[in-house]
Amino acid sequence: MVRRLVQSVCHAGSGTATLLLAGCMTAQLDEDRQLTTQIAAHESVVLLAKPHVEGITAEDEFMDCVGNKMMRTAGIQVRPNDDFVDSMFPWLEPSTAPQRPEGVSKLLAKDVVAARIAESGVRYIVWIDGATRQTDSGGSITCAIGPAGGGCIGFGWWEKESDYEATVWDINTGRTAGSVSTNVTGSSALVGVVVPLPFIARVQGTACDRLAGQLGAFLKGEDIPSPAKGT
Repeated sequence: MVRRLVQSVCHAGSGTATLLLAGCMTAQLDEDRQLTTQIAAHESVVLLAKPHVEGITAEDEFMDCVGNKMMRTAGIQVRPNDDFVDSMFPWLEPSTAPQRPEGVSKLLAKDVVAARIAESGVRYIVWIDGATRQTDSGGSITCAIGPAGGGCIGFGWWEKESDYEATVWDINTGRTAGSVSTNVTGSSALVGVVVPLPFIARVQGTACDRLAGQLGAFLKGEDIPSPAKGT
């Protein structure tokens, strides 16, 4: 079953419409459920960055952010991914880790792998794929210092996109339980009126909040959570 939720989120505190737009974002949440999930209190989850041949993976700080928020807000045990990868040596090393979904199923079918995962207490492996990137920019800011003081004038802006997908693998069945994804886009601006005034859209931070909320609800068998208005 596929579900989608699209919302506009704002973090700017300015009272003017122009500056408010500089700190606004659009967040799209998608969920594709294939299996029923309901994680137990004694079970844990591990978040792993999906490996890529070119070496580009989800950022470590983003992974940590999602894991920490899942533990705080959903009460789900998230095992440190470095410890888990080390305990699974050599199957999850960058040079040997599966690159495709069918490779994960084959890996989980190995008796020695299944035994090690069972010892770890991990019920679900979540592979996170994606990144945050700048997609556009424009304008210019000029700053100068003179005998009477200094200041800046101008207007600069840039757009960023955070696009992440998390695939959930059920260790008990050896199959994917589904996936959740978050796409957040936003524009930031720097206004030069003597003192530079930044209006920043927290694109990656918002994506972390949304994905953590999605994953927590997904693992508990709940619907996509609706973010609070204005957050």
